[in-house]
Amino acid sequence: MKNRKLLGNTILICTSVVWGLGFSWQRVGMESISPITFTAAREIVSAIFIGLVAMIINIRTKPSRKDWEPERLMKRKKNTVAGGICCGVFLVAATLFQQVGIVYTSAGKAGFITAMYMLFVPIFGFLLFKRKNPWVVWLAVFVGIVGMYFLCITGDLTLTKGDALEFVCAMLYSGHILCCDHYVGDADPISMSAIQFVTASVISTALAFIFEHPGIEGVMLALIPILYCGFVSGGIGYTSQIVGQRFTDPAPASLIMSLEAVFAVLGGAFMLRERMSFRETLGCVIMFIAIILVQLPDLIPSRRQE
Repeated sequence: MKNRKLLGNTILICTSVVWGLGFSWQRVGMESISPITFTAAREIVSAIFIGLVAMIINIRTKPSRKDWEPERLMKRKKNTVAGGICCGVFLVAATLFQQVGIVYTSAGKAGFITAMYMLFVPIFGFLLFKRKNPWVVWLAVFVGIVGMYFLCITGDLTLTKGDALEFVCAMLYSGHILCCDHYVGDADPISMSAIQFVTASVISTALAFIFEHPGIEGVMLALIPILYCGFVSGGIGYTSQIVGQRFTDPAPASLIMSLEAVFAVLGGAFMLRERMSFRETLGCVIMFIAIILVQLPDLIPSRRQE
């Protein structure tokens, strides 16, 4: 069990790295293409990549599933399809809010605000699934709100447009994490990820043609950011999330994935030469403390069991 959790945590650490660096590439892509079109292009790349991987894996593992009970196969297929569609809807909604929001804020701030999903996961888990949370979780929520204030609220107590969009994105990503946790226990993770990206690509492509004017010229200009976000951040990153969450608990998993905020700041500093003020840096530190606090109920019991 410990080895499985170590494997899952290691996979999720790698996921946080590619996600964090993806914020800078998303911002670079906005220099030559509209946000919804960019999102549609990256989702299509992810769908093609993971779709091919899923087909190859299913062909190779099909003989080993011949002895499975029909009921087990049916349940697995049902969870794979339902989980893929549900996760795809949450994913495309969160990505769109994130992509539009990053036009109006820095990559570092976008990364840290997105990491607020760590605070929403226990809250929504309680509201939707009646999972009771100890007092330290609510303390973490309060600390997170304080950090959000220092990071995002200006002197005249206003929330910038980009910060507000990233805040909504964080709530949607918390839904994505809970959805993954609900379905992935008895589903094919690679096929589920492929269905997720097909769903996201269909929705985002339709929205791009409705609200924007997609063109091949803009896509070619933003090709490198699209390929990174499609293959690495999207295809590899979100598939790694689904695979990693099979081997570890959702709360520690979300803590590890929230490290994307750190790599977003580092990526923004090295790639885009972004600099954060002392007030914004203080907000990031406070939010990261909240992210650690919210995991204590899961970390302390595990030590007692040892």
